[in-house]
Parts: sequence; structure tokens; C-alpha cells
Amino acid sequence: MRMSGARMVLECLKREGVDTIFGLPGGAVLPIYDVLYDFEGLRHILVRQEAAAGHAAEGYSRTTGKIGVCLVTSGPAATNLVTALQDAMMDSIPIVAFTGQVPTHLIGNDAFQEADNVGITRPCTKHNFLVKDGKDIGPIIREAFHIASTGRPGPVHIDLPKDVLVKEAEMIWPERVHLRSYNPTVDGHPGQIKRAAKSIVRAKRPVLYVGGGVISADAHAELRELAELTQVPLTQTLMGLGAFPMAHPLSLDMLGMHGSYYANMAVHHSDRLVAVGARFDDRVTGRVDAFAPNAEIIHIDVDPSSISKNIKVDVPIVGDCRRVLAKLVEAVREELKQEVPAAVREARQQWAQQVAEWKRDFPLRYDWSDDVIKPQYVIQELSNLTNGEAFIVTGVGQHQMWAAQYYRFKHPRRWCTSGGLGTMGYGLPTAMGVQAAHPGKLVVNVDGDGSFQMNSQEMATCFTENLPVKTIIINNSGHGMVRQWQRIIYKERYCAIDLPGIPDWVKLAEAYGCVGLRVTKPSEVVPALEKMLATPAPVILDVCVDKDECVFPMVPAGGANTDMILSPPSREKKEQAARAQTGF
Repeated sequence: MRMSGARMVLECLKREGVDTIFGLPGGAVLPIYDVLYDFEGLRHILVRQEAAAGHAAEGYSRTTGKIGVCLVTSGPAATNLVTALQDAMMDSIPIVAFTGQVPTHLIGNDAFQEADNVGITRPCTKHNFLVKDGKDIGPIIREAFHIASTGRPGPVHIDLPKDVLVKEAEMIWPERVHLRSYNPTVDGHPGQIKRAAKSIVRAKRPVLYVGGGVISADAHAELRELAELTQVPLTQTLMGLGAFPMAHPLSLDMLGMHGSYYANMAVHHSDRLVAVGARFDDRVTGRVDAFAPNAEIIHIDVDPSSISKNIKVDVPIVGDCRRVLAKLVEAVREELKQEVPAAVREARQQWAQQVAEWKRDFPLRYDWSDDVIKPQYVIQELSNLTNGEAFIVTGVGQHQMWAAQYYRFKHPRRWCTSGGLGTMGYGLPTAMGVQAAHPGKLVVNVDGDGSFQMNSQEMATCFTENLPVKTIIINNSGHGMVRQWQRIIYKERYCAIDLPGIPDWVKLAEAYGCVGLRVTKPSEVVPALEKMLATPAPVILDVCVDKDECVFPMVPAGGANTDMILSPPSREKKEQAARAQTGF
């Protein structure tokens, strides 16, 4: 069947099961929008800036397990999209991004709104394509969806010259995709799995270290089975939150720079560390030579390039987390049929007791105030009121860490945050994608006044597209994480961090046709949260918090995870340190 390239694109998306596209039109992609005008079966959500289309596609993908799709035009639209592509690349989120391009005969001539989209996006995508002939559209889209969703997931980019979209060509739709040079390993090596099982069963101080790969592989059930079968305590990365219920007795919550004391101590003192779907990010490891120094490390990951990249491991297992964990559970059951040495059993009891003592003696904590709102309290009450069941999205900064620490996640695919790239402005557009994927469900964007302002224009999208996202702004009148570093590391030399009350968030919400609320006292927090959650419309809740509150624990840059700062240094300690430096 012959059809225009534009129609072919939409027909292919429909065959791939796509139901929602996030986009913003422009000259090079107008042929697609002309077909979309009366094309059935695809919902288009019009964003206000192109990066938002990419982030919305991320949110859609992260919470559904399907591939998110975004569509923008050429030139500056494509360059605006780059941040979202790099964000998806670092966090392994499968999206397919379409950009418009000038007609093929003008490529390289500095035509109006031309950019080298393929060259620009090559380092921030898993793969990218420039379509030169309409007959290639079907095979390329098939390959793009296959590449995005298999192996280590990630973004794929397709560049569409305008003349290719206008001309008619024969529709080609391959039923199967075979790429000779791309065959990810999904089944782990049986010998390595057996070796890992034996090591885990005989470990005296084991810890499970779980990352976002478990969620991408939908391996949470197998993970829980392994943890409960072996009774091994488990800690999650920022991207892994929700892979294991945080209320579970074996949970150690999050590890790393702003992780719990008990998670970092357990990892440091472990003799067997089982990393599943994690990449030993620097925010997790701290100083690499001091990370789990006495542990034999088992690493399960579908991406072979992630293994021994940052931390040398002893038992590498390349494969899909779900498949490998299922086989590992079987192997562990076989190992447990053998007699476990008494010394191991006794050591494991002592280990469980030690971990319990760390959890009891060093819980996450903050100082309460009757006068000023503590941000941790806001997250705690949000968690209580939603029973840990809401879809939680964040921007980037202190509020992100407080949400990770104090929201008690129960389920996978309920948490979206920018982990690898740390993209401020990520929260609201990503929450739009989550809400579009889950109409009728509660979606809460926990944001900061600095981060939210970077994409606040998407409140217009929320209103016009009927996406009732609830945004809580943890408003500390500035860039709080920068302030924290300047306070602790740069001797309170505060520079370029203040955002004094502009804009008025309540008025901004109302200007966009949404609901605006504000609280300034601790006693107002719960009633305001209840009102926000009950409002069937997009809401901004401006929570004016203690601007001097810091995120603790904190591992200083370049430090080991055992160098955690648990509270801000007192003035007395500062003066003692100053006297020690000066000799007076």
C-alpha cells in the first residue's frame, strides 16, 4: 500500500501499540500534524516547550513499562529535546523521539531551522536514524522500538526530512526485527549463577544492592523471593526505589550520598554484596577505594559495559534481571538443601542483630519546630495520607532527596526522578506523562521553587489537556542544595542562590486556570494536603519551609560513605576548627 511518509509514521506508531504522543508542531513536521488532524487512535498532548515532550514521554514509559513517544520539529526544537534524551539515556528509559528535518536536498546548506540532529543526538541516544527514503520508515520505526526496549533500555532518535514526509512510498512493515550486530544477552551464565548462589548462602554479612534495572525488567517479585528466601537485608538506589517495599523488615532504604546510615554501614561492612540492575554510580559508592572494601561483589546487569566499569566485581552475570533472579532463586534453593556450616548460621544471626541495631540507633531524623515547616514533615504526611500508593515525581534538589528518604514506597513504577543527569525542571512535565498514562490516578510532583520554575509553563498543558497533576513546591526561597553545599563546604560564602518570593505561586496557578494554595505554619500542612488531594484539577501547593534545613545524612564530595555527616556542624565545632587552623 502506498501512502505519504507522514501517514506512514502514524500508521507504524499505531501498529506498535502507541496511544499517546507528546509533541509540539513546527514547519518540518507539519505534514505529520496534517495527517494527525483526522487520524484515529492516537492522542496528542501539546506541550509548551520541546524538552517537556521528552520528559513526559519518560514519565509515561517509566510508569507503564511501554515505550514513550515524542514528536518535535527541526532546529531549536530538536536541540531543546537533547536534555530529555540525555536524561533518558542515563536513567535507561525507553523512548522513541521523532524530530523534523529540512528537506534532504537542503541538508548541510544551513537552511532555515536546520541543525545536525543526528550528530547532536548521537552521544545521548542508544541509536539514531536519518530517514532518506519513505520506504525505510516502517523498518526504521520497527528497529527503533526494538532497540529502545531490549537490552539496557534507552532513547532512540529518528530524524525525518520534510520531503520524505510529503512524498508517497510503499508501506513496508517487517513482522520480525533481526539486527545481526545487536543481540543483547538476556540469560545469565548457568555456571556463574550457581557460583553466585553458593556464595550468597555461605556469606556471613551479605547485602543486596538494588538499582533501577530491577524495575525496568519487572523483576520485583523475583527480587523479593530471593531476599525473603535468603533473609538478606536489601538497600535500593535512588532509581531503584519501589523495587522492594520500604516497610519490609529486610529493607535498609536508600544508600549513598544521602542514603541512610544503616544502609551505608551495612554495605561498608558486608562480606558479600549482590548488585542487581545497578551501575555503581558515584553518588552510591562515594570514594571507590573505600566502597565495600571487604566484600566479594556479585553483579547482575543486562549491560556488559556496566560491569567492572566503576567497581571491580568478582562474579559478573550478564543478563536480564528478571530471568537471572529467577534462575538464582532456583540455584539458592538447591544450595540450601546442603548443610550450612554452623559458623555461617551464627554469623548471619549476629549480622541481622547488628543491622537491626544500626536501624534502631541511627534512624532518619530531623528537628521538629512549632514555628517553621520542616520539609521532611511534609513528605511524611504526604506518605501517610496517600498510604504510599501515589505516583510520586520530583524535580532535582533537596526536595528530591527528602522525597526519596521519607516517602514510604510500596510498589515499583510509582517513582520518577532524574537520577543520572539530575535535570532541574524534570518534575512537572514528567508528571504530565505519568498522569496521561494513568488517568484517574493520583500523581504528585514534589518540586522545589528553583526546579519548578524551569518548566512551570507546563501548567498550561495540565489545564488544557485535563491532567490534574498535584504539585507541592518545597519553597525555601532559593537553590537549597547549592545553599547546603555553600554552608557546609564553602564556609557559608553564599552566592547566587536566593529566589526571594518571585513569582507568587498561588497567583501563577490561578493565571493558568489551576488551583493555588499556600501554607506557612506546621499546623496548616495536613489540611492543605487533604484539600490538594481532594481537588479534581491541577494544583500548586506552595509550602514555605525552613530555608536553612539541610539534607542529612550527607557524604561530602570525595569522601567515603563512612564519612557521613549526620547533622550540621554546631557553631562551637566551627569555632574549634577555626582555632585549630589558625593556632589560636
